[in-house]
Amino acid sequence: MKFQRRQFLRLAAGAAALPAVARMARAQTYPVRPVTLVVPFSAGGITDVVARLTAGQLQTSLKQPFLVENQPGGAGILAANRVAKAAPDGYLLLFTPIFQITMAPFTHTVTFDPIKDFMPIASVAASPFVITVGNPFPANTLADFIAYVKAKPSQLSFGSAGPGSFTHVSSAVFLKSAGLDMIHVPYRGVVPAFTDLLAGQVAMISASPVELKPYLESGKIKPLAVTSSERSKQLPNVPTVAETLKSPPVVTYNGLLAPRRTPVEIVEAIARALRNGVEFQDRLAQVGTDRPIRQYARRFREDNHR
Repeated sequence: MKFQRRQFLRLAAGAAALPAVARMARAQTYPVRPVTLVVPFSAGGITDVVARLTAGQLQTSLKQPFLVENQPGGAGILAANRVAKAAPDGYLLLFTPIFQITMAPFTHTVTFDPIKDFMPIASVAASPFVITVGNPFPANTLADFIAYVKAKPSQLSFGSAGPGSFTHVSSAVFLKSAGLDMIHVPYRGVVPAFTDLLAGQVAMISASPVELKPYLESGKIKPLAVTSSERSKQLPNVPTVAETLKSPPVVTYNGLLAPRRTPVEIVEAIARALRNGVEFQDRLAQVGTDRPIRQYARRFREDNHR
């Protein structure tokens, strides 16, 4: 009987260790096939640009293709819902601004729980927004812009990447702080909004330095103010909104999310590949983002397997 009991206990201990061994094996072999990063907006915006740099870094580090798939619609809700309901195996990830898990549940009807359905991997890049007008617009400072728009209430429009998007919210925060009345024109991404800004169809856009960069070099736009509490490293000569009027800062973070039950070992492998990419972080700075990578996986180790 004692022999049988000892044998049973050894078998039970071995069985209890199997999940940990299996998780370790997954982490060591991941990925064994291509991984898709879903971007909830059209190509060309800050989220898309940073996602493609991120995919390149992960592909180099983890030796498998990391593919970016743009799935615009519903201010990013469709893509977020797709990933939230995906198999938690690390092969379908969401690259998104923080909007999807903070503001979207309050501004849109969603079928996912931003806390229960996602596993944060890493915050990859952060950026303020820039109050921007086309070059022909008759204002060269934020104060000039405010005075001009106040003289034409409900006559001028501003563009955004969609209703409830951060380009929309950052504009709305500034307009409320300045006491301005403008018409909102939503687009399916920031690129078509810029097209209409350059054509004079909308008067203003609030976009990130990443999105502004191609147009800045052409001289076709005028950045009037940044929405962060301090001046952007990317646009040191552009004042903050707060230098002209009292207004709360608005900054966006972009990063990676996985379905909630994704093994922590896989999540940490992805975060480690990003954190260790020194050249990758340099490239992020070059395109116009301000902050370093932050890893969140370990904070959720216990919650992930409850």
